[in-house]
Amino acid sequence: MDNLYRLTAFPKTSTGGNKAGVYLYADNLAEKQMQAIAHDVGYSETAFVMKSKLADFKVRFFTPFFEVDLCGHATIATFNLLRELKIVTIGSYTQETKAGILKLDVEEDMVFMQQVKPKFDQIIPLVEIQECFADIEFNNKFSPQVVSTGLREIFIPIKNIDILNNMNPNMDSIKRLSSKYNVIGMHAFALDTINNDVDAYGRNFVPIVGINEESATGTSNGALGCYLYQYFQKKEKYILRQGYNLNQPSEIITKISAQAGQINEVWVGGTAYIIEK
Repeated sequence: MDNLYRLTAFPKTSTGGNKAGVYLYADNLAEKQMQAIAHDVGYSETAFVMKSKLADFKVRFFTPFFEVDLCGHATIATFNLLRELKIVTIGSYTQETKAGILKLDVEEDMVFMQQVKPKFDQIIPLVEIQECFADIEFNNKFSPQVVSTGLREIFIPIKNIDILNNMNPNMDSIKRLSSKYNVIGMHAFALDTINNDVDAYGRNFVPIVGINEESATGTSNGALGCYLYQYFQKKEKYILRQGYNLNQPSEIITKISAQAGQINEVWVGGTAYIIEK
């Protein structure tokens, strides 16, 4: 398929990042065809780029099994690809998604994607989280909570990075809890208390979409930045890392714009490169 590219988004090293399919000029594809292509590609998400009457581009996102409203790492892959192919240049653009019309800033070697304003929802009892992860220690300064900047996820504060890296998830329990709270998955995180240039490390579990763990997730790290702004430390930029336990080191940058302590804008950004056409 000439219009299909395979990329990795948010790589920290040459082996890092999260793979995404990007299918350009997808206007003539039926939904069933998009789903079949995404299934064949086999990555957690594949983006399909089309013309839009409402924005510069329309983008739809499919997991191997169904469509989702938004995907951060596939968006970052898409617009880095569009820049490399000279379809776009450095500047500001918009994309129409099922999560709304979102802005993008295309830079020389990175892309930043606007997310919707954060929604802070249910606080999840620790006993329910413990059913999903045996023998872990939480960071008791914070509470597990559903947060969304486009996709609902449960954010789980872990005591330290060693415990985070050695977590043993029960995927069946994660599926049950994800269904109960209508979330796409769980994002466990631990603050980095050693390095000044990193704010937190994370692990993302999404078995409900057929992917047990993802190595780099844009939407969840956007929401994590909002969580840290709300409950930990108010900053304009957060450096967040993921995928280290999977030997796929990834780095995601979340930018926060706020006024009087209220978050007005959330942007998630990073690099991407082509693996295969």
